[in-house]
Amino acid sequence: MKVDYDFFKIDSKLAPQKGRIIISEPFLQGNYFSRSTVLLADYSANGAVGFILNKPFKAGIKDLFANFPDYNYDVLVGGPVNTDNLYYIHTLGNHIQGSIKVKDDLYWGGDFEQLKSIIDLGGVSPNQVKFFLGYSGWSPGQLDTEIAENSWLVAESDIQMIMNSNKDLWLESVKQAGGPYKTWKNFPKDPKLN
Repeated sequence: MKVDYDFFKIDSKLAPQKGRIIISEPFLQGNYFSRSTVLLADYSANGAVGFILNKPFKAGIKDLFANFPDYNYDVLVGGPVNTDNLYYIHTLGNHIQGSIKVKDDLYWGGDFEQLKSIIDLGGVSPNQVKFFLGYSGWSPGQLDTEIAENSWLVAESDIQMIMNSNKDLWLESVKQAGGPYKTWKNFPKDPKLN
C-alpha cells in the first residue's frame, strides 16, 4: 500500500486575516522566523503587519525605559522591521486612546503615556499587555506568496493563548493545528543533524 502524503505540503484551510496567527513550517530559516508563531495585527491588500509571539528579547521593559513604572514586563522580538521601536498589544480596549482593534478584546498600540499611567496605578497585569521590539511586515501579496510556497500555516488562536504565549508557543501552535502539522514538533531544528 502506497502512502501518498507530503509532510511539507501545507493545506491551509484558512486565509490570512487580521487577528489570525501564522505558524512557520519547521525548517523555515532565519533568526526571526525559524519556528515562530506570528500574530497578524493587520492584513489587507496593502500588505500585512504582525508580531512574533515566541521570541523573547534579552532585556525587560525596565531595562529599555528607565522611567517605566516599577514593573518589569518581558519584551519580545516582534520582527525584523524597525527593531529600534517599541510596539505593544493589549486587552485594555478603550482604556488606551488610539488603540486599534485586532479582534474581539485584543488591541494594538495606543497612547503609550496613558498605558504607563495605568500600569503605575496597578491597573494592568502582565497577561494584559505584550511588548515587542520591531515588527514583521509584508508588502502587498508577499505573505500570500509565502503561504503558497508552504512557509506558513494560517490558524486561529484565542486571546488567552496569544497573551500567555511563551517561547514554546510554536510547539503549542502545531499541536493545536492538529492533523499532519502536529508531527512538525518531532522534526529536528536542523535536518542536517538528523
